[in-house]
Amino acid sequence: METDKKKLTNNYSSNVAYMRDRLAVDKSFDVIQMDLEYAGKKMALFMIDGFIKDDILHLLMKFLAKLEPAHLDPNPLERLMKTYIPYVELDQVEDMNAATDTVLAGAAALLVEGMDKIIMIDARTYPARGPEEPDLERVTRGSRDGYVETIVFNTALTRRRIRDRSLRMEYLSVGRRSKTDIVLCYLEDVADTEKVNHLKHTLKQIDTDGLPMAEKTVEEFLGGRHWNPYPTVRYTERPDTAAAHVFEGHVLIMIDGSPSVMITPATYWHHLQHAEEYRQKPLVGAYLRIVRYIAVLTSIFILPLYYLFSVNQGLVPDGLQFIGPKETGTIPLLAMFLIAEIGIDMLRMAAIHTPSSLATALGLVAAVLIGQVAIEVGLFTNEVVLYLSIAAIGTFATPSYELSLANRISRIALLIVTAIFGVEGYVAGITLWILLLMKTQSFGTAYLWPFMPFSFKSFIAVFVRRPVPLNNQRPVFLDPEDPDR
Repeated sequence: METDKKKLTNNYSSNVAYMRDRLAVDKSFDVIQMDLEYAGKKMALFMIDGFIKDDILHLLMKFLAKLEPAHLDPNPLERLMKTYIPYVELDQVEDMNAATDTVLAGAAALLVEGMDKIIMIDARTYPARGPEEPDLERVTRGSRDGYVETIVFNTALTRRRIRDRSLRMEYLSVGRRSKTDIVLCYLEDVADTEKVNHLKHTLKQIDTDGLPMAEKTVEEFLGGRHWNPYPTVRYTERPDTAAAHVFEGHVLIMIDGSPSVMITPATYWHHLQHAEEYRQKPLVGAYLRIVRYIAVLTSIFILPLYYLFSVNQGLVPDGLQFIGPKETGTIPLLAMFLIAEIGIDMLRMAAIHTPSSLATALGLVAAVLIGQVAIEVGLFTNEVVLYLSIAAIGTFATPSYELSLANRISRIALLIVTAIFGVEGYVAGITLWILLLMKTQSFGTAYLWPFMPFSFKSFIAVFVRRPVPLNNQRPVFLDPEDPDR
């Protein structure tokens, strides 16, 4: 919803009163109005305490203090903008509503008596932490910087790695009340123009008071499939990972207040890639990728398969007769799995809220006290703990946290269907899971590409980490000029 315009009038006092009332200077202690007078002209400076760099404003006021009335003739606005306010980020607006919105975003507004425009001085600074390495995307070797909560720093970290003249950083503001800053980052001569325009149109259509959860709120507006657990965008806090996707033709969505950058579009396999694969030799990277794929697929299918073999011993192949519980617990096998799944999620949530100094103690309590005692009293069996641990390891080996949660929900659903319908339920559950992924789209891109629709060259590139010199082509679905698209 666009703000109604309110142009400056010829009455300086009424302009100041309007700005003062709209900003609620008397009701908010951090909204500051400074009444000044230089060169015989009254001036009013509006700003937000905490957003303004004091040293820059002090310097500008020193220059303004040296003004004489003759210095502002014949064009006061032009003389101030080009000569007597020596600062890089200056702008002029005639809409007082737009000026107040900009002040609330951190800039300073200077009203000068007799001028028909407001001078905007972008001397803002935001509280920010250092660009530390993200906890979820650590690598053994490589850069240790990561995105932060300040959008200007994030754009700078990206430009540091992409010094191409076609790199575009397009600004948008979303939220009727929050006026949240959003930036679309892409290479103009590489990215698909249709995808870029679609994203811009969708973002502009977002009609909400604010974005309290930043990128997660935006994802719910962009994704559309609210009850589909699988993420249609990939998140990263690593500038090198984001830059690699920009070179391929992806579009980044940066949101002020969040260190997580959204990568669009993203297939299922994009969520399984990790920077560590490209920090090692190609053969080692290919091995790591295959191991990760095996771990993820195991985390989804091993528990339902173990349950199926446990209740139907006739299905166990020769040589694998050791599969199946040697001891029966006091509760049914399905209940064991469900209790253990809920217990792992409880521990995960507890770990998030536990200080790092107590995390080791929490792990000991979970592993030694709860796990061992639960086996001794008959709540769990050793085999249940073993296979559940394998599934948990596969979950934690998933690079994308959002995908790991979606896979966990799929595993629980597949386990329940298998327990109810047996072999038919297991097969039907896997079929429905594949159909769900086939039906899922990420901004017009098939979620299972290049498996469905099939592309042999891209299929090999997805499953095997190829050497960089042999993998310098963009994916087909990101190249608008590719004839096979």
